[in-house]
Amino acid sequence: MTQPDVTIRGAGIFGLAIAHACARRGARVRVVDPGGPGAGASGGIVGALAPHTPENWNEKKAFQFDSLIMAGSFWDEVEHRSGRPSGYGRLGRLQPVDGDRALALADERAQGAARLWQGLACWQVIAADDAGDWAPLSPSGRLIRDTLSARLHPAQACAALAAAVTAQGGSIVPDAEPATGRPEVWATGHAGLLALSAETGRPVGTGVKGQAALLRLDRRGAPQLFAGGLHVVPHSDGTVAIGSTSERDYDDPAATDGQLDDVLARARAAVPALGGAPVIGRWAGVRPRARSRAPMLGPHPTRAGVFIANGGFKIGFGMAPKVAEVMADLVLDGRDVIPAGFRVEDNL
Repeated sequence: MTQPDVTIRGAGIFGLAIAHACARRGARVRVVDPGGPGAGASGGIVGALAPHTPENWNEKKAFQFDSLIMAGSFWDEVEHRSGRPSGYGRLGRLQPVDGDRALALADERAQGAARLWQGLACWQVIAADDAGDWAPLSPSGRLIRDTLSARLHPAQACAALAAAVTAQGGSIVPDAEPATGRPEVWATGHAGLLALSAETGRPVGTGVKGQAALLRLDRRGAPQLFAGGLHVVPHSDGTVAIGSTSERDYDDPAATDGQLDDVLARARAAVPALGGAPVIGRWAGVRPRARSRAPMLGPHPTRAGVFIANGGFKIGFGMAPKVAEVMADLVLDGRDVIPAGFRVEDNL
């Protein structure tokens, strides 16, 4: 059997996106995951690709901006190669403005977006009435609308990426021995962060549980909403996802409970249009959060020929196109363009 040029351990969003980026450059790719594509946190239901606020600009925000701009062409190519939908759509986002102070801040951020988003997207304040019935309640009667936010369906996106990888000659297997002398990328989620913490004796990261719900409500083509810390994301299949919790202490990583019921109640109170839409799915999973809160990318601190791509946390899908590009640069070409704050050593 022909040995792969690159082995990627972990078939979540980072692992699959890196496999796709390497395969499209001509590398023979093998992805190893006992659970299969999207078996962990990447197989969720929310899929909100939303930017950080356009202020206090730094390398993390610039990296995320680049990745969100890249996302349209990235997912177009994945869908073309795989013949499968990702659920991607850049339809923007609406969020309420609570009062005069929040309105002044929103106006300042609109000016920041005009400078920082390079004319490729905007952040603006609009009248709540202009949004129709699909909007969160806003005490000020105003909403923030940004045109950079996008959405996708996480499970569909992982399935499409997996199919794109195999269409380019790659393989996805449940287990495999290392290919001697060939590079590996470990994109192994929160379990990988805990293992690296144990190996180095330092807390490089952990897992944070999230719970989300899926409603039967057809608002395809509508923007996502963000209110009270909750994402409300209409999908192209006629469902709406609502999430999520952030739980550091939990007993069962896959169980949903009363905390999700509270999320649903808060969402319905904030967005009247959700009304009596029935809940058709409940999901829970553990997302990898690196100590730096940014994705953790680069060479493994103790293992030659091994690279790490982990810590996507809540922004992994939005970061994936750019993460895939810089990791392919590093692994295949030896070109290190990983920004400060994203490096493995920043978490040690």
